[in-house]
Amino acid sequence: MIYTQEVQHMCCVAKGANHANAPIPEEGKWVHAKEIKDISGLTHGIGWCAPQQGCCKLTLNVKDGIIEEALVETLGCSGMTHSAAMASEILPGKTLLEALNTDLVCDAINTAMRELFLQIVYGRTQSAFSEGGLAIGGSLEDLGKNLRSQVGTMYGTKAKGSRYLEMTEGYCTRMALDENNEVIGYEFVNLGKLMDALKGGATGPEAIEKAKGSYGRFKDAVKYIDPRKE
Repeated sequence: MIYTQEVQHMCCVAKGANHANAPIPEEGKWVHAKEIKDISGLTHGIGWCAPQQGCCKLTLNVKDGIIEEALVETLGCSGMTHSAAMASEILPGKTLLEALNTDLVCDAINTAMRELFLQIVYGRTQSAFSEGGLAIGGSLEDLGKNLRSQVGTMYGTKAKGSRYLEMTEGYCTRMALDENNEVIGYEFVNLGKLMDALKGGATGPEAIEKAKGSYGRFKDAVKYIDPRKE
C-alpha cells in the first residue's frame, strides 16, 4: 500500500461509527452480503442489443455465488440463437462476477447478464422470500410441459387487419371471424404435442389432429381464414 506524503503526515482519528451494510432478502433469509459467495437466488430479466433489433430473456439460478442453472431465450435475430447455445454452455459453473465479465457472444445476452446481476446483488430476485430458494431445474418450469418458450407472434396492417401467427398454445392455423369480420377465436397446433405424436409413430395428418386445439368462440365463427395465406 502506498500513501502520499500528505497522508503519511496526518494524525490518526479513530473511526467510531461502524454500521454494517444493509441486509438483502435471499431465499427466505436476510443476508449481509460481503462477498460473491454470499449471493443466492433465482431471477429472470431482459437484455437488448445496441441497435435494439433483438432481445434476450435470461433466467439464472444462483447458489452461493455460483450460477447452477441458466435458461437463455432469444428473439429477433438468427445469430442470437447460436449465441444462446454458447451462453448456455458458458454460464453454468461461473460465479456471478465471472459471468458479468465474460463475453456471452451476443450483446443482448451480455446486457441481460448485466441487468440480472443488478437484480440479484440488490436482492430483487423471484425467490427472495422463498425459504431455501428454488431447486435446480426451476427455470424449465417457466417453459411448461413442452419445454418451449412462451412466444406470441402477431402481424397487422391498417388495410387488412390483424393476423395471429403464433400464441403460447402453439402455431396458429386458422382464425375465426364473426359476421362483422371481427376475430372471435383461433385454432392452433401445439408443436410439443405434435412432435410427441410423430415420435410415437403417428402419421403427419394424424399427429396434427392430435395436437390441434382452439380458443375463444372458434366453433361459432361465420368464416375461417388461414392467417398466412388469406
